[in-house]
Amino acid sequence: MFGKRRDKAGAGVQTTGQDLELANSHEPKEAQTHQHKHHRPLYNHNGHKVTRGIHPDGESGRKGIHPHHFVRISARSASKLSMIVNILWPFVPAAIAVRYARPEDHVLIFALNYIAMVPTANLLGFAGQELARKLPKVFGVLVETFLGGIVEIVLFMVLLRKNVDDPAAENYNNFIPVIRAAILGSILANVVLCLGFCFFAGGLRREEQEFDPAISEVGSGLLLTAGFGLMIPAAFFASLRGSTSVDDTPEHLASQVLDISRVTAVVLFIAFLLYTWFQMRTHHSIYDAVLEKDEAKDHDRHKDLKKAKLTLTECILALVIAITCVSLHAVFLVENIEYIVHEKGISDSFMGLILVPLVEKAAENLTAVDEAWDNQMNFALAHVLGATIQTALFNGPLVVIVGWGLHKAMDLNFEIFNAVILILAVIVAGNFLRDGKSNYLEGALLVFIYIIIAIAAFNYPNPVAGAANTAEPSAATGAEAGGHKLRFLR
Repeated sequence: MFGKRRDKAGAGVQTTGQDLELANSHEPKEAQTHQHKHHRPLYNHNGHKVTRGIHPDGESGRKGIHPHHFVRISARSASKLSMIVNILWPFVPAAIAVRYARPEDHVLIFALNYIAMVPTANLLGFAGQELARKLPKVFGVLVETFLGGIVEIVLFMVLLRKNVDDPAAENYNNFIPVIRAAILGSILANVVLCLGFCFFAGGLRREEQEFDPAISEVGSGLLLTAGFGLMIPAAFFASLRGSTSVDDTPEHLASQVLDISRVTAVVLFIAFLLYTWFQMRTHHSIYDAVLEKDEAKDHDRHKDLKKAKLTLTECILALVIAITCVSLHAVFLVENIEYIVHEKGISDSFMGLILVPLVEKAAENLTAVDEAWDNQMNFALAHVLGATIQTALFNGPLVVIVGWGLHKAMDLNFEIFNAVILILAVIVAGNFLRDGKSNYLEGALLVFIYIIIAIAAFNYPNPVAGAANTAEPSAATGAEAGGHKLRFLR
């Protein structure tokens, strides 16, 4: 493989792999000893001198910001699918302009910002992937997964900030049902739709794909634990709703559910920290070995290694641009959700379970499907299950804890319809992961399940307070529940 490096005079010198080996062999003994100790070559596969602290695979050979290289590399993105998504970038300025030029056109603003979220989320995912290349394998995957979840965190926080609990308030907006549905919808988008596409895409090129139990078993076990934890407040409410006990008034029951949700959120948050420690410290060697073995199976690895890389500074710049755009589009989306739900008849369940998760998970899903296509199923599962676990153990509990601090009654009292779907989805996905193998049939079945869920969510009506299909208690007025006002649905 050929690359470019600079001699002392600054002239470009064409080098080969043998030249690089020879160059390394002429280094002082101290340098060779230091290199052997840390298992890091002085030059990477492209002939670039490896910067201290940067993984050779992520070395760009440049420093600082080069606008031409930055735009060209970002436009190329991580895969062909991601590159096609970049065609949607004109929607970004259009969405911002229409928001201020025609603020009364709610449907157009929602549609443009919904579409604009896709390329900006794609840039966020690509920048995260480029940054992950510069880090150790396991830590890099965790960082990439976390950055991919920023879109979801931003959306949750904007929805929570815009929520107004008091029905008597002029600016009353009850976004908590949408947030709850979006938490479960994000899990479904990953563990059903994205996993299905990964199985299907990988199965098109080979009869069967295998993945390591170190990733699939730990992931499915954590999913079951998270699903169990998330469902406890809803089960508690459903069991005691309509109770004849004197103490179990709607106000008292709502207060108890809120307290249980907050304790559950703290416990799940601790579980996420423990899971992160498990991956990064005590069992990181297992995951390192699995992922390195997966890299060897990558059919396009030689092409990926030859691609130009972003510098560390350019990665940070891309993240800042992407997060800024995502935050703007999230605010504009949330401003128009109430109109879409109440005036256009789109249910809270469809908005939260399907529409919001599809756009927030677009970049992560494209990355995982591309990895499955390249026969890197362990990487694909690490992204799919990692993102799902982050939503269940970190993002969901985080919005409950933040709501606690903002004195907003954000709880985990999910609709029974949503809760049943989640548990069934986790069980089905866990069964497909159990044998450590996948094929296109399993992938297609998971996608079909998601389509059925989407159809059911589209036809699911907005619940009325006190009705059998709602997670909200019945009350005639805005009563106090443990110092927090009860949530009402319009």
